[in-house]
Amino acid sequence: MNEREQAVLALIRQNPFMSQQEMADAMNLSRPVLANLVSSLTKQGKIVGRAYILPEENEIICIGGANLDRKFHVKGNVQFGTSNPASSSFSVGGVGRNIAENLGRLNHQVTLLTTAGKDADWQVIQEASESFMNLRYVEQLAEASTGSYTAIMDEQGELALAVANMEVYDLLLPSLLKKHETMLVNAGCFILDLNCPKETVAYIQQVAVARNIPLVIVPVSSPKMNRLPETLQGVTWFICNTDEAETIVGHKIENATHYEKALQQLLQLGAEHVIITAGSKGVYAASTTIAPSHFAAKVIEKIEDVTGAGDAFVSAVIHSWLTGQSFATSIDAGLTNAKNTLASPYTVRPELSVDLLTSEMEE
Repeated sequence: MNEREQAVLALIRQNPFMSQQEMADAMNLSRPVLANLVSSLTKQGKIVGRAYILPEENEIICIGGANLDRKFHVKGNVQFGTSNPASSSFSVGGVGRNIAENLGRLNHQVTLLTTAGKDADWQVIQEASESFMNLRYVEQLAEASTGSYTAIMDEQGELALAVANMEVYDLLLPSLLKKHETMLVNAGCFILDLNCPKETVAYIQQVAVARNIPLVIVPVSSPKMNRLPETLQGVTWFICNTDEAETIVGHKIENATHYEKALQQLLQLGAEHVIITAGSKGVYAASTTIAPSHFAAKVIEKIEDVTGAGDAFVSAVIHSWLTGQSFATSIDAGLTNAKNTLASPYTVRPELSVDLLTSEMEE
């Protein structure tokens, strides 16, 4: 055991009924870090009872992908069928994980539910993520590999080839989530990406409707739109891009009239709030009580990296909404966070905080 684990055991011996938040405060740690220490001690057999654990209530539960993203930048022209000299970099990613980190940096209590391998890639993701979210419910599977995305870029930075290994998420099934049903029914909000199997999406939708828990659905790509349920009943926020919206509504979206029609179709499916992002054109949004509106994108001088901008947008919208802000203010928060993430080389910008986001919105 390390020193932190020994300190956790000492606190539990003093008061087995301490909540995790009380232990975290006593040790000057974030609650997700404390939760991961408890999980480690349980796996070691140092903790065998759970009297000290109280039901976690009102947490944001993010369900979806947590990947290791690798990029190779080829020097010279890309040549297929042979070896290419290249430089490389890697970062942690995954829509569900990225949203969880953004929200953790914005002072929300967040739990990530995903499936991963028992491998070095997961260790990298865990070390980068555990300060911002609770990872103790992650299901590590010996027979699977942690999700990964590998991109090969040419000298101009354009994508030449990419491969994705996402099969591990096919195992993120309701049977795994039901093991944590007590935690799920006490959630404050679900945020679900469509890396999840269709039956998992339907299960979480059922829990959300039955318990009146806000549900946010975020697609990850047009091909995965077939994982949506038949209706969007119980979906509080549905946030997608133009391609994904076209897949649902069955027609091209090319002008403001088309966007308004698509928004109305998505609302008719049962969603309460709908946003369709349109890149540099901004976003189009509507709700059951607010007519379709257009919100212009924030002006940005130089884009460093587009990775993570969509996740930053979703996170700030939900953060603002959960803290009681208006529909328009929530969308402005999303556009602001997206803009500043585009200007950052990081998938989730490390300087993000509530105070910073607030000051950026006031500029």
